[in-house]
Amino acid sequence: MAKKSKKSVGTPATVALTAAGVPFTTHSYEHDPAAPSYGEEAAEALGVAPDQVFKTLLAEVDGTLTVAVVPVSGSLDLKALAAAVGGKRAVMADPAAAERSTGYVLGGISPLGQRKRLRTVVDASAEGRPTVCVSAGRRGLEVELAPEDLVALTDARVAPIARG
Repeated sequence: MAKKSKKSVGTPATVALTAAGVPFTTHSYEHDPAAPSYGEEAAEALGVAPDQVFKTLLAEVDGTLTVAVVPVSGSLDLKALAAAVGGKRAVMADPAAAERSTGYVLGGISPLGQRKRLRTVVDASAEGRPTVCVSAGRRGLEVELAPEDLVALTDARVAPIARG
């Protein structure tokens, strides 16, 4: 069962949210290292639909690291991501490069508070939802916030980049 907290938990993501004065709620749960999907594990632990929990993926679009935020219930459409940022070709980023650039470990990469600000695209399915959940910067910790705040804080574009 997830624990809810209004307090900052002290990750770069929650520090950024607090500094920006954005309302958010943190949800922590016991991460199972054997879980096959970090995102699906989070949705189940939080007791919410998988299309409300968004995963943070890194891709290289024409050689430039780009953040994609898509529902855990779907997958990233690399062609759509490339098109969303005016690129030609996208491939998934090297995991070590993703960790180095963001300052987070895989399974805990947050779109917020990254070490280096990267261009970001949030899937259009986030629009119109009262809230979405994204990683708060470590495995077993999610942050729930309004999608418009996520878009504003990451200076993201919104585009249909998810499949499924």
